[in-house]
Amino acid sequence: MSHPESPLAPESAELAARYGHTPSAKRRTRWAVVASALAFVAVFTAWVVWGGLLSPAAQLETDDIGHTILSDSEVSVSWTVNVEPGTATKCAVQALNSTFAIVGWVIVDVAASTERTRTFTKTVRTTELAVTGLIYRCWLT
Repeated sequence: MSHPESPLAPESAELAARYGHTPSAKRRTRWAVVASALAFVAVFTAWVVWGGLLSPAAQLETDDIGHTILSDSEVSVSWTVNVEPGTATKCAVQALNSTFAIVGWVIVDVAASTERTRTFTKTVRTTELAVTGLIYRCWLT
């Protein structure tokens, strides 16, 4: 069964062209979507490689061993440092009071060594009685 041509067909084509619904416009839109998706994949892949695979693994680990309250104005803090041999570090050691306010603070230079894991003890002078002492942070120098 054949359909007679609709009298509105030329007007429909004209309207489609006016509002960008032509076959060439659909191809341009499809190419724009594909190009955007490929650009996203390229940027995401570069970010994963740069941020995840090429970054070095953690090189410094610390662990609090304990503390000893020596007096109202001193606390002794012990900790271990695990770092690549030959790497110098610094550690910030702090003493806290019963309200967790910092009452003592000292930065300790940890010289490079041939050993990976070493234990340190440092006496921290305090402004009042401390209830704990611990490592705040260590960093590579």
